[in-house]
Amino acid sequence: MQPHPNVRAVQAALDDAGARDSSGAASTVRLLPEAVHTAAAAAEALGVGIGQIANSLIFEADGAPLLVLTSGAHRVDTAGLAARLGVSRLRRATPEFVREHTGQPIGGVAPLGHPAPVRTVVDTALAGYPEIWAAGGVPRAVFPITYGELLRVTAGTPADVA
Repeated sequence: MQPHPNVRAVQAALDDAGARDSSGAASTVRLLPEAVHTAAAAAEALGVGIGQIANSLIFEADGAPLLVLTSGAHRVDTAGLAARLGVSRLRRATPEFVREHTGQPIGGVAPLGHPAPVRTVVDTALAGYPEIWAAGGVPRAVFPITYGELLRVTAGTPADVA
């Protein structure tokens, strides 16, 4: 069975970036037996702590997409993050807005593999884990990566988002 086009796009982006997991091996998208739509479900399926899950949340920041990669252990403080970023309006994006800017569905949005680069903020809380897991383009796809690699491959800005 051929992987979903979103999964192929994410894997290609990981390969192009030379992304590595905590062992130094190439980051590889893995398909879970079932879709995982929450950080808790992903952590349970992977046998890791919820804080190791990098939730990919798309916000509308003054009309432009903003990807916030946050630890599954907490929620984004939108008012505080907007102030830190100098954004006057930061709100959760609609499913249509998410798909338009990422090509991916909510619940499967990956940190990369989008049609065009998306401004990205990476939660500094993720730095506390030797390996983190991110979505791979569809709700049952995930991949391992380190915090440093996640910053590098997304050209993300580290920030306290909670």
